[in-house]
Amino acid sequence: MAERKVVLDTETTGMPVTDGHRIIEIGCVELMGRRLTGRHFHVYLQPDRESDEGAIGVHGITNEFLVGKPRFAEVADEFFEFIQGAQLIIHNAAFDVGFINNEFALIGQHDRADITQHCSILDTLLMARERHPGQRNSLDALCKRYDVDNSGRELHGALLDSEILADVYLTMTGGQTSLSLAGNGADGSGDGISRASAIRRLPADRQRGRIIQASEAELAEHLARLEIIAKSAGGPALWTQLAEAKAQQS
Repeated sequence: MAERKVVLDTETTGMPVTDGHRIIEIGCVELMGRRLTGRHFHVYLQPDRESDEGAIGVHGITNEFLVGKPRFAEVADEFFEFIQGAQLIIHNAAFDVGFINNEFALIGQHDRADITQHCSILDTLLMARERHPGQRNSLDALCKRYDVDNSGRELHGALLDSEILADVYLTMTGGQTSLSLAGNGADGSGDGISRASAIRRLPADRQRGRIIQASEAELAEHLARLEIIAKSAGGPALWTQLAEAKAQQS
C-alpha cells in the first residue's frame, strides 16, 4: 500500500513561538500514491492574541477576521486524526512542527506535543538545499525553478501553499507537474492549466479524520480574497480555475 502523505502548512501571529506566538491557520492536503485524494483539512483559529503587523502583511489574515473562529482545542482531535501515521511534507518543517507541538502542549495534550512520535517528517527546504546549494530555495523560488504555477500566491495562505507545495514536491521527486486527483489523469485540454477531475472516494478504512466545513461568512471572505488576487494577477487564481473546472465536470 502506498504511504499516506500529508502536505502541511500553517500561518501564525508572528515568530518565534517562544515569544508566545500562535497558529491562526492550518492547511493540509492528502496524497496517496503520488496523487491528491481530494481530502483536506483546513481551519482558521482564534489565537487569543493579536498578530504582528509584519505577519499580517505576509498572510493578510486580520485580527478582526479571526474573531469567533474556533480555538485549537476545539479542532485538535480532528487535526491529529488527519495527520496521525502520515509522512508530513512541510517547507521549513522546524517552524511548523515547533508551533504545532506548542499548540498541543498549551492544551495539555502532552502525549501529542511531539508530533514526530506520531508522524514522519520530510522537509522540502532541506531537500531543496541539498539539491540546489547556494541558491534561493523559498517556495516561490522553487515554483519558478520547477515551473509550478503560483500566480495566485500574492499573499500566503496555508491551504493554497500546501497545494502549491504538493505540486513542487511531486515535481522535485518524480517530474509530475500537475495536481491530478487520485485515479484520474489529465483532461488533455492542452491549454497548460491544471484541471481537477471528479474525486474517486477512498475505501472506508482509509477515510480517516473529518473535514471541517467553512461557514458562509468564511466562504464569503475567501471569495473576496480571490477576487483581490485575480485583479492583481490579471486573471483568476489557480484555486478558482480548479474549482471552476470541477464544477464544469460535475
